[in-house]
Amino acid sequence: MTTDAELVSRAVSGDEGAFRTLYRRHVDAVYRVAMILLEDRADAEDATQDSFVTAWRKLGELDLRGESALPWLATICRYTCANRLRTRSRERAHTAGEVDERTPATIDVEQHVVGAELATRIAREVAELNELDQRIFVLCVTEGFAYQSAAAELGLSHGAVRNRLSRIRGRLRESVQEGSAT
Repeated sequence: MTTDAELVSRAVSGDEGAFRTLYRRHVDAVYRVAMILLEDRADAEDATQDSFVTAWRKLGELDLRGESALPWLATICRYTCANRLRTRSRERAHTAGEVDERTPATIDVEQHVVGAELATRIAREVAELNELDQRIFVLCVTEGFAYQSAAAELGLSHGAVRNRLSRIRGRLRESVQEGSAT
């Protein structure tokens, strides 16, 4: 059986199949971490997807110290979930009246994360963003900044960061869906 260290090394060299194997090996455990922290299936699926997208982007920085990449992946997932929980809390604090709490339609996480072109497509889309939107994406999605922290870092309002990131995510979602349809 191929070790995680070998898979990471091959994935860093551009072997998407190696990353796919790493994903399949650890996706259930990462999803369980997200589910425990978020207690919502759709949020846990999204957090799992975001965690693996972040892992793909940060593979080159990984210095695997043990046999398994799972501790690193679980840490990424915990940060991703913490950001989602902070966002939920802020949104509840800013929302007056009733909120539509219906669960969004579930997505097939493996299809979106494991798809051979996904990481390339996301990187291409992010590269086409203007400099400010790229910085917002990196701070909030890749580095795990909360909206307020990213806003302070960039000299913007909380709402501006939240709205821009929402548009960025929508654009990325559209790109992923377009790529899946072709």
